[in-house]
Amino acid sequence: MVDWDVYLVTQASLSAGRTTDAIVADAIDGGVGVVQLREKDRTARERYELGRELRELTRKAGVAFVVNDRVDIAQALDADGVHLGDDDLPVPVARELLGDDALIGRSVSTVEDAREAAAAGADYLGVGAVFATGSKDDIDDEEYDIGTERVAAIADAVDIPFVAIGGITADNAVEVVRAGADGVAVITAITQADDPEAATDALHSAVEQGR
Repeated sequence: MVDWDVYLVTQASLSAGRTTDAIVADAIDGGVGVVQLREKDRTARERYELGRELRELTRKAGVAFVVNDRVDIAQALDADGVHLGDDDLPVPVARELLGDDALIGRSVSTVEDAREAAAAGADYLGVGAVFATGSKDDIDDEEYDIGTERVAAIADAVDIPFVAIGGITADNAVEVVRAGADGVAVITAITQADDPEAATDALHSAVEQGR
């Protein structure tokens, strides 16, 4: 059973000079439920090498581990699954490659896309960007600052779990969960925190408060 409350997306370039494995270890101590290997500015080889460390950390802790975009790296790491965007392999193809037990996530920003992803067999969704964010600079206006009303509409439209992403902090996590999100996905709210463990715990508390 996956704990969707707090979902960490890694990015060393946004980690205040600290290593991703150190951030993940702290987040695990703080109660993170899912770790996604992102690291978009690294080569496939570098992501694989880092992923080996993260796979070991997450496996020992019983935390779900998924790879952003790359089905091949997810396979190589024996990850729990993959998270796909608009330019990645279709969900059914990823399912065929990774198997029935794999966690397959899909990034969506609209009700229509959420319904399509669920129908295609996605296990969960990443919905956003809910609020303005500086960590994703490659998204269209329709996918940016979509707000909690869109989150609520997606919650009404699909039956699979989803995490809200984009500008999420411990201060606004309550409202996105109240709107229908099963949890929150973050980068900088943990990676740039002075104390990533405490930041993870604070997000957990906010999610619980929103229920």
